[in-house]
Amino acid sequence: MTQAALILNAGSSSIKFALFPAEGGDAPLLTGSVEWRTDRAVLHLAPAGAAREIRAIDAPDHPAALEAIAAALGDRQIAMVGHRIVHGGPDFTAPAPIDDSVLSALEALVPLAPLHLPQAIGGIRATRALYPNARQVAVFDTAFHAEKPWLHNAFALPGEMYDAGIRRYGFHGISCQSILRTLGTEGFELAGSKLIIAHLGNGCSMTAVRDGRCHATSMGFSTLDGLVMGTRSGRIDPGVILHWLRAGKTGAEIERILYYGAGLLGLSGISNDMRELEASETPEARGAIDMFVARAIEEASRLAGTMGGLDHIVFCGGIGENAAELRDRIMEGLAFLPGPNGQRPGMLVRATREEHEILCALRGAA
Repeated sequence: MTQAALILNAGSSSIKFALFPAEGGDAPLLTGSVEWRTDRAVLHLAPAGAAREIRAIDAPDHPAALEAIAAALGDRQIAMVGHRIVHGGPDFTAPAPIDDSVLSALEALVPLAPLHLPQAIGGIRATRALYPNARQVAVFDTAFHAEKPWLHNAFALPGEMYDAGIRRYGFHGISCQSILRTLGTEGFELAGSKLIIAHLGNGCSMTAVRDGRCHATSMGFSTLDGLVMGTRSGRIDPGVILHWLRAGKTGAEIERILYYGAGLLGLSGISNDMRELEASETPEARGAIDMFVARAIEEASRLAGTMGGLDHIVFCGGIGENAAELRDRIMEGLAFLPGPNGQRPGMLVRATREEHEILCALRGAA
């Protein structure tokens, strides 16, 4: 039987996965996900050349979901497993083969991403038990941003805090790598170009890319900074958090607000789904969309300023790819910027293929 490579993206509310041949070819053998809804877990399976299957499963947590995924994969020989890891801290700046020392290092990084890393680490532990002979590799969302200039990497804090890891990491790096790889294969000239990659979905970020390399980002130390997101606040005055602490709110309460009770959901009081907000006629929904657009224009303008101009903005992610009116509003707000040949910046729309980036890293670690 052909050996296979399993790609895992373990998030807080879902696990996405894809299966590829271990060697050669980038067409998936199947794709799928486990999603937790209010009352149950649901497994989605889309085998190549076969009908999509959706069924409820008994999986109250991530380990149980991974066992259900393994059962759905049947007797396929899993030779390699690639894991998307949201945060690599200051040291993991390239894909890393997973051993006990790497796993321990990831556990030490949990305070930097407490809502993301525990699930990813759980996925690593579960797949090591399920597939003890498979090669496993961690691929980091922060790695793409590691070489950006210090000026856009540091906060205005004492130097010892930077040395202790308090810095702008940036996220959605695997998505950025995917977009740049796609543009390169299309013949797009990255050298000399000034791009902004706008990853707009439930999580949102913008990344300034100069000469094909990360230059600056909207997200910083955590995935909270920058743009308005589905349930995350984006940029907020730190004084608000100090005010809440003085008023008696706990760290856990503040964390819940900023990660789960803010953004489009908090502003609208309706939903974090842009499709539902666009269909709504309430002033709260319109206000949430207006703020989303305004902050995107503001952040793109700032990032363009760090590069001294902007040639193109590349939209990706669920909102970026599908919300055409919203894209047009953002581009209209950036019309004042000088683009190539004195024209306004251009707009590109591309789909991310993060699973293929992880697959390339996995095969490259052979």
